[in-house]
Amino acid sequence: MSSMEQSNRKRVLVVDDEKGVRRLVCQILRHDYTILEAQDGEEAVNMAHSQEPDLIIMDMMMPKMDGLTACRAIKQDQATKGIVVVMLTAIDYDLNRKLAENIAGTDGYITKPFNSQELLSTVGRLLSLKSQTSNNNGALTPNNV
Repeated sequence: MSSMEQSNRKRVLVVDDEKGVRRLVCQILRHDYTILEAQDGEEAVNMAHSQEPDLIIMDMMMPKMDGLTACRAIKQDQATKGIVVVMLTAIDYDLNRKLAENIAGTDGYITKPFNSQELLSTVGRLLSLKSQTSNNNGALTPNNV
């Protein structure tokens, strides 16, 4: 791949404290996106500022800072609020989904176990929505996924 093609690729930050899960998600997305990795919410918030990813896929339960807290910090910061955030979690309770969407401001929610096609289509759909709403400072409207 040429450096020009590489620079035009969307950047996805994968955040999970479980290395095996990070590796799997990265392997699925690596063909279509430039991949960045973080192992906890605190590192994710820092990387959101320094690396400016287009989308973040984040586990909900992690050490140092959980995914909901990290997402909320990212969404409340003027510099990073336009970054698309997707929760990837084993917790499939309606309450957790509502907390993620309504309180933390996530743009999507995928439960583990997941299949690669579901992950790819969710990421592609959200990045497409972000492109369409970029006149809105990149912010997606809640519950549009």
